[in-house]
Amino acid sequence: MLGDNIFYGHDLSKHLTAINRQTTVSTIFAYQVTDPQRYGVVAFDNNGKVVGIEEKPNNPKSDFAVTGLYFYDHQVVDIAREIKPSARGELEISDVNQRYLEMGILEVSLMGRGYAWLDTGTHASLLEASRFVEILERRQGLKIACPEEIAWRAGYIDDEMLETIAASMKSNGYGQYLLRILRKKSAHDGDQTLGTIED
Repeated sequence: MLGDNIFYGHDLSKHLTAINRQTTVSTIFAYQVTDPQRYGVVAFDNNGKVVGIEEKPNNPKSDFAVTGLYFYDHQVVDIAREIKPSARGELEISDVNQRYLEMGILEVSLMGRGYAWLDTGTHASLLEASRFVEILERRQGLKIACPEEIAWRAGYIDDEMLETIAASMKSNGYGQYLLRILRKKSAHDGDQTLGTIED
């Protein structure tokens, strides 16, 4: 996953976990955008089958951009070694994806309206992402991608450990949030549907 990408959506973790279990194909994700020429673009035939991937085309063949999230098999290192610089003088991830497509072992998962993909590679897009996260967290009272909460809900740490971590930060809003979700869990008899987040 590229470091300047943010993904958010209902059951995203479950979706990624299922894809990660696949062993016979590699998977990339495409998202509909208004400015596809800024990205790698997926080309489809008349039946909706993926027929190509092109990096930052002047005349995009679709408005589905390849996001910065990739699931590859062990062959990716050897494939990447064979990639030559493009006309732009860069090694393109789209060339890796195109090679997998030619090998017949690439799936493209379309991310629909239930998901948000934010590419924070510019100052403007970073500000947009900050606003998006701030609005969701303020309206829902939930944190997005809170590592301690994710670890706790996944069973990597128990209630006692979460409380210990939260206590060390109880003077700030973050620590208070951790204590609040712990109290909610106790008050609702372990209802894990409360405060569920997508990491």
